[in-house]
Amino acid sequence: MLSKKTKYAINALVYLARQSKDGEPVQISRIAESENIPRKFLEAILLELRHAGMLNSRKGKTGGYYLQKTPEEINIADVMRLFDGPIALLPCVAYKYYERCEECIDEETCGIRSVFSDVRAQTVKMLKGATLAEIVSRSEGLKKEISRRKKPPKKK
Repeated sequence: MLSKKTKYAINALVYLARQSKDGEPVQISRIAESENIPRKFLEAILLELRHAGMLNSRKGKTGGYYLQKTPEEINIADVMRLFDGPIALLPCVAYKYYERCEECIDEETCGIRSVFSDVRAQTVKMLKGATLAEIVSRSEGLKKEISRRKKPPKKK
């Protein structure tokens, strides 16, 4: 499961991706209020995202945070790794956080490792494809679909 910190980070990034059309910084208070994230917690999250190169900030009265990269360049896999660590379900199949399993007798012939290696590969592929742009696009598509379903049929 995703940590609350990761969920908040994704929500804040998606909010900024929606606002990125004008490129102006967004104040922390606006993000916190809109996304229902505790302000102090959000400040720490945004700082980590800035250190990771996903966000930038501007100080002053018109300051705030804005995306350092385009919404197409920021994917969920990178955000998850930043806050929650490895995506792999087993340490022996993790890419950046590899550790040999204590109980493993022979890693090369371990069927469990093989299955979870496939799971990790597919999960990473999907999460890398899940960019902020993709999330915004899906959200807009879902809103249109719901709106279309709620309209009464045209009478003839």
